[in-house]
Amino acid sequence: MKRGLAGGVAVAVIVGTYVFVLPQFANYGEVWAQVRMLSWAWIGVLLATVALNVVTFAPPWMAALPGLRFLPALTVTQASTAGTYLAPGGPAVGVGLSAAMLLAWGFHADQVALAVTLTGIWNQLAILGFPALAFALLTLTGGDGAALQTIATIGLAAFVVVAAAFATALASSQMARRVGDLAARMVNRVLRVVRHGPVGWSGESFVRFRSQAIGLLRRRWHILTLATLAGQLSVFLVLLASLRALGVDAGEVSLIEAFAGWSLARVLGSIPITPGGLGIVETVLVGFGGNDPGVVAAVLVYRFLTIVPTLALGAAAGATWRRNRRVGVTGPG
Repeated sequence: MKRGLAGGVAVAVIVGTYVFVLPQFANYGEVWAQVRMLSWAWIGVLLATVALNVVTFAPPWMAALPGLRFLPALTVTQASTAGTYLAPGGPAVGVGLSAAMLLAWGFHADQVALAVTLTGIWNQLAILGFPALAFALLTLTGGDGAALQTIATIGLAAFVVVAAAFATALASSQMARRVGDLAARMVNRVLRVVRHGPVGWSGESFVRFRSQAIGLLRRRWHILTLATLAGQLSVFLVLLASLRALGVDAGEVSLIEAFAGWSLARVLGSIPITPGGLGIVETVLVGFGGNDPGVVAAVLVYRFLTIVPTLALGAAAGATWRRNRRVGVTGPG
């Protein structure tokens, strides 16, 4: 019932945003007229940015899970991201799908858990850090960063907290054991209330996780970091291309202003204000000086290009993922 209610609220917010909020910025007839004027050259540029965005889904997982090759990694990420978009529970469903597929391909549960954790933390750190970077760039170039200042400060603080917590967890085996034992006791208390047995892990599991994480990060932290940044920024590239294709030029919204609006929407989209930050990036970009029809049209195209191809590829991945064991997974390593 709670999931149904949450889904109903999300749908209501989406409908309300498109029916009541966005028309305040631009008439949909004008937006459609902008879209219809797209040249074949710009359509080609947009499709190229979409292709780049799609292929950058895979490398972070390849870095975090040795033995996972490109095609299977792409299959996992497309299927799990599509599940995130469609299923109640969103990210939790995506993580579950990723883990189930990797385990079925023969990867060890410890390896999968480590890959899920590292890719999740690195992505979250990037999302939290981008607003601070955007605010700094706006300040250095004389732009107006007032709309971004609060979120940039909060994001930077959260970035520091997450990074410090992760570093603390890896600081010593004793600390990892204490944290693991405490977490196990807390979870077991909850399980007793619902009449379930105790968990099968303890502080020693955290010690093993710490050892594996340190070993992997010593070898691959730079690859994981670069791959994560490339994956995140390729999404921004789709937005930037959409803005330029729909007539929002650099004189209206500069590269840095576009990045600021996008980074703000990414942070706010990760908390339940509006689904995916819906309506936020439009508001910010119009505030920077973008023409209303062009901005709304560009953001609608951006959302279409970052969601619909993944849904289509995710459906194909869901239908064919069992075959990929033969075409690129080397197995645990």
